[in-house]
Amino acid sequence: MPLTNPWLDGPTPTGRLPRERLEERIANLLSTQNMAVIATVDAEGAPAATPVRYYHLGFELMFTAAPRSPKMRNLAADPRISVGVFAPLVGQASSRGAQLFGTARVIARDEPEAEAYWEAFRWQSDHVERGRDVADPPADPLTVVTPERIVYTEHWLRRDGFSPRQFWRRDADAARSALG
Repeated sequence: MPLTNPWLDGPTPTGRLPRERLEERIANLLSTQNMAVIATVDAEGAPAATPVRYYHLGFELMFTAAPRSPKMRNLAADPRISVGVFAPLVGQASSRGAQLFGTARVIARDEPEAEAYWEAFRWQSDHVERGRDVADPPADPLTVVTPERIVYTEHWLRRDGFSPRQFWRRDADAARSALG
């Protein structure tokens, strides 16, 4: 049987992408997807994984949720969070995703920092779908996930001699470059 992607054969490369290229690949993934699975833990330490629709501002992800939902109760008790974002998988060559590890914070609509996040959040389509007036913006809080660490996986990187798994960590310079 012929190999569709011969570069997948053989040992896995170990090269590291330059930070700028890695950030570009992460930004591309976050910009081309809108669904993620968030992982939280409840009061007894049991894991809970929940699909959410997200929007992003730099590498920060944001979503809305009912305040009494299990995920929001879990985050109120422990703001640590893991988020999985992934592209549709056809085969190993298309394997592409990111695991974001960080903290979540709930920002009330009237807090000064909320406006920048709401500008990036595409709430208008929800309003139209639900028959609400787009001249009346939501008053809901936003949950914002700020990653400290991202594990990025893309098997297509093997073609250029890079490891399919790359690692990003936030630092002062990274925070500035992640936000553009």
